[in-house]
Amino acid sequence: MDMGTYSNQVYFIGGGIASLAGAAFLIRDCGFPGQQIHIIEELKVLGGSNDGAGDRKHGYVIRGGRMLNDETYENLWDLLSSIPSVDDPSQSVREEIVAFDTAHPTHSRARLVNKNGEIEDVSSMGFDMGDRMAMAKLILAPETQIGRMRINEWFGPHFFQTNFWYMWATTFAFQPWHSAVELKRYMLRFMHEFPRIHTLEGVTRTPYNQYDSLIVPLQQYLQKHSVDFELKCTVTDLDFKEGDDITVTRMHYVKDGKQKILDLAEEDLVIITNGSMTESSDLGSMTTPPRLNGKGSSWQLWDRIAAKKPGRLGNPSSFDDHIDESKWESFTVTCKESRFFDLMESFTRNKAGTGALVTFKDSSWFMSIVLAHQPHFRNQPEDIKVFWGYGLYPDQVGDYVKKRMCDCTGEEILTELLHHLKFEDDKDEIIRSANCIPCMMPYITAQFMPRTLGDRPEVVPEGSTNLAFIGQFCEIPDDVVFTEEYSVRTARIAVYQLLGIDKPIVPINQYQYDVRTLLQSLATSFR
Repeated sequence: MDMGTYSNQVYFIGGGIASLAGAAFLIRDCGFPGQQIHIIEELKVLGGSNDGAGDRKHGYVIRGGRMLNDETYENLWDLLSSIPSVDDPSQSVREEIVAFDTAHPTHSRARLVNKNGEIEDVSSMGFDMGDRMAMAKLILAPETQIGRMRINEWFGPHFFQTNFWYMWATTFAFQPWHSAVELKRYMLRFMHEFPRIHTLEGVTRTPYNQYDSLIVPLQQYLQKHSVDFELKCTVTDLDFKEGDDITVTRMHYVKDGKQKILDLAEEDLVIITNGSMTESSDLGSMTTPPRLNGKGSSWQLWDRIAAKKPGRLGNPSSFDDHIDESKWESFTVTCKESRFFDLMESFTRNKAGTGALVTFKDSSWFMSIVLAHQPHFRNQPEDIKVFWGYGLYPDQVGDYVKKRMCDCTGEEILTELLHHLKFEDDKDEIIRSANCIPCMMPYITAQFMPRTLGDRPEVVPEGSTNLAFIGQFCEIPDDVVFTEEYSVRTARIAVYQLLGIDKPIVPINQYQYDVRTLLQSLATSFR
């Protein structure tokens, strides 16, 4: 396509992976000039929830870790196949990840640990017939029938004491009060993972954290194509043309403390990441707990524009008005000595980077940790080791530290963890050489909140002439939120639809129609 075909500008609001992917699809698949693409981000760094930063002195932080999947992340892999690796530009990021994952395959030997500090045998899912029947009914029920039902309204109490629930809930961060529809979608989308949920062999790892491994090469690719990055800039509102159509005419934003207005040409496009999982997150330290913050600018923007077109741009209230049900707390631990890693590798029989989430199933905080392959950051010195963990129930009082997790300092969280592992003899030495940075995230599972059709807007809403939504809070039938794939797929749909590009989008793998997968899943449910 002729590079001179387009005279319009494209404005991406939000600098996460969805916007970066959208810009890359514009360049790669549409022949769109990079200098006419603008990515507007409130923070001083791109990547959104794919963050990763720090150093030896201040400690490292990743608010979350992402597990990729070889069979289900169809559009992510398609995109990364055309992005050059930072370390070896003759290789794609996709090839780089495959090579790393092949060299460091995942096979967890310690998925669940009980209150006695013993590794549980998780070869059995622990289902009874009631659990199996409820699961089968959920998979077969249409989403319209399930509606706003919560998982704990669909399943009985026994289900939440099964090995399956302990492993599935912590792998994907589900809470009992989350949407039963989302659980159904996950069960279908990851049906092929069900037989190996106890080892997580299907997980694909990146060489470093996702900021270093995904965002940096994407950003470099876009920079080479002259894409405009507008950082430390906050979009506060959008104006719409009068009438039934949805046409954005003006953008209000704040830059350098000053309120500004951008008038859009009729053919200009606006693509919004509406809502954010990690917005308003706050970091604590070894001596201070993190704060619980409220709505930030991305939620406020969605609230404002949705009110201007009632029923057409989604219902953000379903997701952003339930902090107590969408929050949890993570922590990143920087170790200046290898003692903790040595003990964990001996305990789990997994070398760092070959295991998976280790979940303390009897922990009142429902705590899990994972040891990634080291180094986990590009700038990480050889003698420094970093691991990550989280607690799904931050409002509960600890089993050893008698405080709510959300009120605990990094040292207290580390103390609780070491007691669960029965590493008390080495506790003082480990804590002395560690820096545990807790992170409170008010909206981290907001996308799992019970919802009905229309609460998430369509990627390109009906009647839209120049507006699209991307990210975790717009609607793609059958696909699962809280994944890199969802963000990338929404971006591809948005770009193709707005520009009228007639190219195929890699379809969703329908594992529920594969006989072998169905039989394996059925057999697993009786293990």
